[in-house]
Amino acid sequence: MKKSTFILLAFTLISPFSANGAVSCSRASLTRCLDSACAINLSSNAAARCQYCGSSSAGTPPTGAMRSVSVGQSSKNTITDKELKNAPTDPGERYAWATGECIKKIPGCTPDDVSETYDSLIEQSCRAAGINAQMATLQAAARKTKTKTECNTDILSCITNAKKCGPDYRACENDADFNKFFAACSAESAGCDDYIGDIRTGLIAARDNAVKNADILLASITKSYQNARESKLSAARQACTDNAGRDSCVATVCANNMRNKCGVGYESEKSMAIQLCKFYEIACATLK
Repeated sequence: MKKSTFILLAFTLISPFSANGAVSCSRASLTRCLDSACAINLSSNAAARCQYCGSSSAGTPPTGAMRSVSVGQSSKNTITDKELKNAPTDPGERYAWATGECIKKIPGCTPDDVSETYDSLIEQSCRAAGINAQMATLQAAARKTKTKTECNTDILSCITNAKKCGPDYRACENDADFNKFFAACSAESAGCDDYIGDIRTGLIAARDNAVKNADILLASITKSYQNARESKLSAARQACTDNAGRDSCVATVCANNMRNKCGVGYESEKSMAIQLCKFYEIACATLK
């Protein structure tokens, strides 16, 4: 929602002045109000603010024992469980909805107060999702254009894992076991559908050779692990070049999570999208 619309709503529904002059916004009360919609189960889920009111890329909030932090508190400065039934599930829309609700409840507060008070808390929560999740996002973006060689490397690394066929294919000597693990590894390797048949044929031949000559195959597998690491690191670095990954993230957040698509006149939405995508800068910094 456009920032000016929120401001108009605030001035329509509450009086920003008292007999002693302008009412100042209580940032503490504002935070408690926003937390009642965006920080459910925060004590056990550090990424809650990001998942509820930040970015869908942070994952879906865990189900079960879903309780608002407003339980047991005055509804004057928090959003009640009854009111939360009307809250959107999309993180961007939920943040906008919570903003409108809280500036009605906390006298003197505006959308600017919300942004200045809460954007940094959402950013910290998104960081709590972890560098591993951030790197996975970069790698997932890179997997869209994988070559046959990259697909073969990924699936080979997967299927020769000790929990699947093993480096010597000892657990896949019969076709039923091999097919089960190959299907699982293929499903994990997005963007490889065009090469699955050829890769399967090659891996069956590799399995047959492994039974006859395990030592030679082991050296090949060791090299494949090295290639896999180098390939993923190279793909992640490409996503970090000229902020390509971050800019793509901002475009996605604007398109999917912002009511007005960050269009002209909605700079607050673009600013929020940039904040939500800062995790790319953190992830990319680890690659330098």
